[in-house]
This record gives sequence, C-alpha cells and structure tokens, in this order.
Amino acid sequence: MLQHWWQQQTWPEIIAVITGLLCVYLAAKNSIWNWPFAIISVGIYIFIFFNSRLYADMGLQFYFMAMNIYGWYYWSRAPTNEKKMPVVLITKKEIILSVIGVLLFTVFLGSILKYTPASFPYLDSFCAACSLVAQVLLARKVLENWLIWVFVDVIYVGIYIFKGLDLTALMYAAYVVIAWMGYIDWKKEAV
Repeated sequence: MLQHWWQQQTWPEIIAVITGLLCVYLAAKNSIWNWPFAIISVGIYIFIFFNSRLYADMGLQFYFMAMNIYGWYYWSRAPTNEKKMPVVLITKKEIILSVIGVLLFTVFLGSILKYTPASFPYLDSFCAACSLVAQVLLARKVLENWLIWVFVDVIYVGIYIFKGLDLTALMYAAYVVIAWMGYIDWKKEAV
C-alpha cells in the first residue's frame, strides 16, 4: 500500500516538498539561506496548484516569489553592528491592518473564485489572505508571523488531503511543527 502511494507521487511535488521543508526549517533557524530554497519551492508549486485548480494558492505563489526575493534582500541588509536583522514584535497597527486585509481579501477573491471551477473558493481565499500577511511579517522578521503560519498550515493540511496532494499535506503538517519551533526560537531573540 505504501509502495503504491509512493508511486503515485510526482517528481515536481517531491522536489517542491523537499525545498519547501528546507526553506521553512532554515527560516525558523533564522538563516538567510531559507530564501533560495523558498524560491525553488514556490516556482514548482505554481504549476502544482494550477493543475489542482487551487487558483488562489497558485496566485499566492507568485506573491511568495516576489516576497522571497524581497525577504532575501531585506535580511541581507542587517545593521552594521548586527550579524543579522533583529526579530521584532508585532504592533497594534499591524494587527488591525492584518485583520482588515484578511477579511477584505477573503471576501473579494472568494467572490470572484466562486464563479470558476476553483475548489473551496472562500476557504482557499482565506488561507491565501492569511499567508499573504504571514509572509510580509516573516520578511520583516516580526515574531508573530509564526503563529499565523501555525494556524493557516493546520487548515491547509485538510485542504491538501482532500485534494489528494498527500505529500504536500505531510509537508504542511511538518510546517506546523517547524513554525511552532520557529516561534519559540525567535521569541528568545525578539527585541
């Protein structure tokens, strides 16, 4: 049974999962080398999500590509007296803007996607919106990005199991654990 399951996995998904796990692990460890692995992973997932009709997730990968390039640039610009960019705490303004952004994006994109063959138009849009916010906060080294990732990754596990993307579901289950570890590690460094 396991052998049959393994034979049904595709090489693009396998490579995307491996590079995805590496990028999240390295980000949790506060390593700038997470960004090149992230770029590879999201590049592959653009095609995987298109084929699975998860259009919000596919579009999200284009955003992730741009944010990964930005994050790599931002993290490489550590202050001269620091080895790396410091971890900061979220502000009230960032919380309010994030909640408003998630709500508006979910309703807007979900309302569009419900007229397409998209799977789970509103749930997919909600997860995409949460991911947009979490990625900005990750790129800016805001501690609480990890809590958003834990929340949204749990939802993604269910979506990907339902869509038959078993390796991706396993990867997102691992993301939950890694994101929680990232939160604990980054909390020690937060200013």
